[in-house]
Amino acid sequence: MNSLYRAPEVRAETTAPALEFADVFRIYRSGDVETVALRGLSLRVERGDVVAVFGPSGSGKSTFLHLAAGLDVPSAGDVRALGRSLSRLDDEELAAHRARDVAIVFQADNLWPALTACENVESALRLAAVPDAAGRARSALAAMGIAARAEHRAAELSGGEQQRVAIAAAAARRAAVVLADEPTGELDIASERLVLDALLRLRDEYESTVVIVTHSPRVAEAVDRVIEIRDGRALA
Repeated sequence: MNSLYRAPEVRAETTAPALEFADVFRIYRSGDVETVALRGLSLRVERGDVVAVFGPSGSGKSTFLHLAAGLDVPSAGDVRALGRSLSRLDDEELAAHRARDVAIVFQADNLWPALTACENVESALRLAAVPDAAGRARSALAAMGIAARAEHRAAELSGGEQQRVAIAAAAARRAAVVLADEPTGELDIASERLVLDALLRLRDEYESTVVIVTHSPRVAEAVDRVIEIRDGRALA
């Protein structure tokens, strides 16, 4: 799959935190009804940290993740990623940021089912205009302990294997920030451990910052820091 897209360079500040939310509100409106998902959320995630984000359903965790990825915009306040205010990026710059700097691992459905594990990783690299996509894809799959499944279609992989392929795609393009939304939520304990090990490897071997929205106490025990979001605010 060849791509003609070439993302423009967007310079990041090397000393800024990976993520910074400054008094962020996100309000959804449907007719006369307002739902406040975030209420002045302020937090920082430093570069190279692995952070778990906890909170009950409806606390604002998913909204936080979408804003951090640049998939949504705040109603008020500022979201900065790698020193850049996302609201100040134009559409092309925002696309470049998402293609190069940020990787998202969802709870499921991260892969194209008809493509092999290797083809899925290669596709992510080509969208980001990364050279030697095939070689880097195979190296990343090997690093995540899933090289033996490289030629299997995504639909033939277990849930844990699919998650590790998605993490390999983040590793292959050396995403500066990896956002994982309940990546172990549908897995058994053994598979959860393998996926968590893969996420920690992103920090240790690829220097990525990893933010994991989770309900798992086992994930919380393994990370550098835990942030709790409740009623749209970060608890101290």
